[in-house]
Amino acid sequence: MRSEKAMPVMIQGTHSDAGKSILVTALCRIFTEDGWRTAPFKSQNMALNSYITVDGKEIGRAQGVQAEAAGITATTDMNPVLIKPNRDNDAQIVVHGKPVSNMKASAYRSEYYDTAKQIITEAYHRLAGKYDRIVIEGAGSPAEVNLNDRELVNMSVAKMADAPVILVGDIDKGGVFASLVGTLQLLPERERDRVIGVVINKFRGDKKLLDPGLEWFEAYTGKPVLGVIPHIHDLQIEAEDSLSLSRYTRSRNTDKPIDIAVIEYPKISNFTDIDPFLFEQDCHVRFVKEAGELKRPNVIIMPGSKNTIEDLIYVQDKRLDKAITLARELGAIVVGICGGYQMLGNKVRDPYQVETNLEEVQGLNLLPIETTLSRHKKTVRSSGIVKWRAHNIPVKGYEIHMGTTVAEDTVSNFITMDDGQTDGARNNNVIGTYFHGIFHNDIFRRDFLNSLRIKKGLEPLQSSTSVQHFQEQEFERLAAHVRKAIDIPKLYERLSTYETVGGVK
Repeated sequence: MRSEKAMPVMIQGTHSDAGKSILVTALCRIFTEDGWRTAPFKSQNMALNSYITVDGKEIGRAQGVQAEAAGITATTDMNPVLIKPNRDNDAQIVVHGKPVSNMKASAYRSEYYDTAKQIITEAYHRLAGKYDRIVIEGAGSPAEVNLNDRELVNMSVAKMADAPVILVGDIDKGGVFASLVGTLQLLPERERDRVIGVVINKFRGDKKLLDPGLEWFEAYTGKPVLGVIPHIHDLQIEAEDSLSLSRYTRSRNTDKPIDIAVIEYPKISNFTDIDPFLFEQDCHVRFVKEAGELKRPNVIIMPGSKNTIEDLIYVQDKRLDKAITLARELGAIVVGICGGYQMLGNKVRDPYQVETNLEEVQGLNLLPIETTLSRHKKTVRSSGIVKWRAHNIPVKGYEIHMGTTVAEDTVSNFITMDDGQTDGARNNNVIGTYFHGIFHNDIFRRDFLNSLRIKKGLEPLQSSTSVQHFQEQEFERLAAHVRKAIDIPKLYERLSTYETVGGVK
């Protein structure tokens, strides 16, 4: 029997993007609604979308969102190890919110495994002493037989926490029974015994047609199907990584007056900065990878990047720089955030070869700024004032960047920080800022959109969507959707039985 207060349950998948993160988010909200003090946990996360905790530490965005769904404050114990790919076969290792090293995958497995395992174990046990329920998220598949001898995120974590496991399969991709059965058969018996049931995710159609398969599966494997979750349309909960980019469209929608184009480069990060525009009824957001796709948008957003120099070269090689410059000349507002801000300048220098072996690259020359990359990463929550259309608008955001940007005296600052410092630059219809989350500020977003509406001869909006209220509604919608699809009393019964018998011996 475990000594900690918390009862854990672990969500593992048959493959990446099976729906683990969103199911963890749903269970965090459901358990919280049912009166359990609940926390998420992912031992080791590989993602480029980050979340900054209140004490200025960096964790995977999914765990921050899951903590919000549970109504608690996120801490680094919920994601003690974050791996951020920055070059091919090379990644930045972030431990308890701070970078410790850049490593290749082989070096991480051979040299850092024992250290990471200890960090993960200590973080989990601290959480388990504070909460009633811990919802643990795995990664990829537990049946990666080539990696399982030294994995730190699936069955090894379930064993450490003595957690029962729910296996999730994505029927939308096809072959769900084969992937579920195959995964179970590849698990050693002791690990298979941890699986208390399976969930089939993203189902479309008539469930009666699926019932014979469910009956066969339960008879063949001896594992119950805890639920079949229908595909949920237009769920607006922030995504974890680039696999989720498929939920964004690449096509134009002329039915909506404001066209927002987001430049998608290979190392794109924190692209959830654009999500608030998805809540707005008059906005259409699309992602662009080729120069010919850009056309004449009203707004171009250059989002964050984990490797500014490589992504800047990509933009230039694809001739997106020419297309962006032409669109700006035709009236588009260009907004660069973090790495995108750095790209807008005249030069990006890398004297310590943080990102590449190039010491300097030419920028897009849309702002009179120069950036020098550094070894030190700044991670902090920030606040200040934006002056927009003669309004002084308070804004909040968070910064995650490795570099210093200096602007010429001729350019205006974008944000006056609460401490008197300044952030960003603005030159006519080109704006750059290090503030992630700038468009999550409802009043600023409304005024920003109104400036576009007035320019197009449309009436300005008198009210703005509340991002926080909308997010809460989406958490509630997700929880209700999953509660209807999964037999929650049966789940509680399976958890109770697992706890009573003392888990897997």
